[in-house]
Amino acid sequence: MNIIVCCKFAPDTQDIETRMDGSISLDKAVWKISEYDLQAIEAGARLAEATGGKCIAVSVGSPRIDASQFKKDLLSRGPDELYLVIDSNLANEDIAVVSTILSEVVKKVGADVVLFGEGSSDNYFQQTGLQVGEKLNWATLNAIDAIESVGDKLKVERLLENEIEVLEIPLPAALTLTSSINNPPVPGMKAVLSAGKKPVTVLSLAELGLDNLAAHLEIVSTSAPKDADRKRQVITGTVAEAVAELVRCLDSEGVI
Repeated sequence: MNIIVCCKFAPDTQDIETRMDGSISLDKAVWKISEYDLQAIEAGARLAEATGGKCIAVSVGSPRIDASQFKKDLLSRGPDELYLVIDSNLANEDIAVVSTILSEVVKKVGADVVLFGEGSSDNYFQQTGLQVGEKLNWATLNAIDAIESVGDKLKVERLLENEIEVLEIPLPAALTLTSSINNPPVPGMKAVLSAGKKPVTVLSLAELGLDNLAAHLEIVSTSAPKDADRKRQVITGTVAEAVAELVRCLDSEGVI
């Protein structure tokens, strides 16, 4: 079984600076694997181990992602090999473009399962896995909190609001995982050293037949929400009185 795990390198959210005018600066931000992708990488590596298959990591971005520290960090977490799609125009591409690229990589490399984190740590749109699955015309599910190989199918658990849904799904499949599916360990020294020996393949958009791919969106600006002072209003009384007062307060503020 070939398992592809789609990963993103993103700025560490703790390093993002907000300027006085509300604009955001990434000048001092350290880039790393998106924190929600760590669970997907671990799940992909464990599924490959259980099925005797191969775990293949894929990432799309600008030349920034072709850094040895990124590649070594990613490969030390379990994947057997790594594919990078690099282009100077892929620094801030929208999900439609990225999902098109990823779906073409999946077709080129070949896979039975494609895994995604529930969102990226920078934009957290939660759409990439769903769009890739749609473009591939595969069984596509999100909110996956457990995966098990059962013959030629996968048994999965979907974490819903008030229940857990258990399903058997046919392959191939595109699955978006929850951040609670596992607790990724910190790679040991042996894993870090062996990561440097694993194959890395760099693909261009032309090799995927996508050299004329155009963006669907233009990012005009990115800014942080304005801070608002808390009302510091304490509501007391019986439950019925407190609820009535809360509704009145919310209504007076135009919230409801």
